[in-house]
Amino acid sequence: MKVDMKLEGLNGVLETLKSLPPEIVSKRGGPVKAALRKAARVIHKEAQTNLDRVTSNETSVGRQLSTGLLKKNLIVSRGKPPYGSKGERYLVRVRRKSYPRKGKTTTTLATANLLEYGSSQQNAEPWLRPAFAAKAQEAIKTAETELLKQIDKVVKKLANQNKGK
Repeated sequence: MKVDMKLEGLNGVLETLKSLPPEIVSKRGGPVKAALRKAARVIHKEAQTNLDRVTSNETSVGRQLSTGLLKKNLIVSRGKPPYGSKGERYLVRVRRKSYPRKGKTTTTLATANLLEYGSSQQNAEPWLRPAFAAKAQEAIKTAETELLKQIDKVVKKLANQNKGK
């Protein structure tokens, strides 16, 4: 289960980023990494809220009480860039943990997929896709403002270092 978001229409940004000092465009991610992480947190928070709603015990007869394991394993993690490209990538995903259920072992990932997409015996109760749909614009705005703040901070730091030279 993955959702890709591509920012377009930012003419000249790539060329500008290439011309920036290494403090901004570093292997450790720099300001871009921090901005994307903050944006992913916006979607993560909404996904947690949706997951609480979906796993509440009100809807299905026979549903077991939620232990909160799925919610605890909903994380934001840094991912590899898509094949053939460079850049930063953050994912809102479920960490895979195994646990016993009705005598068989299952995983948090399987449970998350079952809730999101359903099965022949269970209706789908999407929680991640609606979180993305509801908060995508806010996440983009968060990434934009955070990136500008971080770049300003680096520029001021470099300006202060170069005053004495």
